[in-house]
Amino acid sequence: MEELLVCAILLSEGFVAEDEYHKRLDELFLRIPENDDLLYLEWETDIDKAVIYVRTHFDYTDSGSDPERFGRILMDRLKEVYENSPDIQYFAVRMYSLWQSLPGNIRNMEPFLTLCHADDPLSWGDEEQSRNMYERMLNYYHA
Repeated sequence: MEELLVCAILLSEGFVAEDEYHKRLDELFLRIPENDDLLYLEWETDIDKAVIYVRTHFDYTDSGSDPERFGRILMDRLKEVYENSPDIQYFAVRMYSLWQSLPGNIRNMEPFLTLCHADDPLSWGDEEQSRNMYERMLNYYHA
């Protein structure tokens, strides 16, 4: 379910298309057809309601969840966005917004917390420091 949560968050922030969410949902449902949450989501036609459902029904306190797996998937996806982003200022604004949309119980953990403050050096013109912070965050699970 971590993949679906990442996809839903990225969809709500405008990083992925709705088709990608549906493709991932279909793959998961075919793999786990007995999952009631996935069945509900397969029938939900309103994408906004589906995203809200995913975000509110995924619980990191559940023993079956894996915050590290979520982080790896998210950072791999954000790395693609970063590498294809021509403007660091625009990227930084979007990363802060993304940080605000993360589940509260992981928002203040590394590497996610970096999303909140890596844009600070940009306010005094230090693009290099911001880039270093983002790149360290994006490679957090590969170090």
